Amino acid sequence: MGAQWKAKGKELAASAKGRLFGRLAKDIMIAARSGADPATNSRLRLVVEQARKVSMPKETLDRAIKKGAGLTGEAVNFEHVIYEGFAPHRVAVMVECLTDNVNRTAPEMRVLFRKGQLGTSGSVAWDFDHMGMIEAESAAPGADPELAAIEAGAQDFEPGEEGGASLFLTDPADLDLVSRALPAQGFSVLSAKLGYKPKNPIDPASLSAGDLEEVEAFLAAIDAHDDVQNVFVGLAG
Repeated sequence: MGAQWKAKGKELAASAKGRLFGRLAKDIMIAARSGADPATNSRLRLVVEQARKVSMPKETLDRAIKKGAGLTGEAVNFEHVIYEGFAPHRVAVMVECLTDNVNRTAPEMRVLFRKGQLGTSGSVAWDFDHMGMIEAESAAPGADPELAAIEAGAQDFEPGEEGGASLFLTDPADLDLVSRALPAQGFSVLSAKLGYKPKNPIDPASLSAGDLEEVEAFLAAIDAHDDVQNVFVGLAG
């Protein structure tokens, strides 16, 4: 939860996948500004690999690359904006958006933050570390995430629960290098991106069931906004 909040519970598959594809398409278009060839554009390569792993249709992926690279004649004017503040009960939140209209997104974020508190730039960023975050799962019997992290050059790792995907943390500049090195250590990379890890996360167990439900409802409303790419939260676990 501290690395990146993900909605709990089952959603309608089509709706969830549609939102995921839409967010990945934005990431691909932004990355493709630096070149349409994943072989020479590491940022694009990472996003394309992630899109393929979630079975994004090839035509959707190719169209996003061409549009971002300016090969279709369509303008791509997304702006990267981060909103900082608190969810209910003083849980720190960083909301990463890609928007084509900040004048629309900003007031909508203010409305969504009414049940919490919208802060100014830097108001909670000081309590997060900007890091590369790689989700990877064991692809070989006996693969050790601690050894893999050391050999691949990661700064730290968080083992997955009950055999689930582990989270490898890197310096932002080493994200591509480590993601390329992990397969040789027996791990298959599921996603790789830059994100924010809380320095002093709150233990969810310290919140009452009702308080935690309020926090999760707030986060779910934020996450459902079309311009939101990622939500990073100061909760442990």
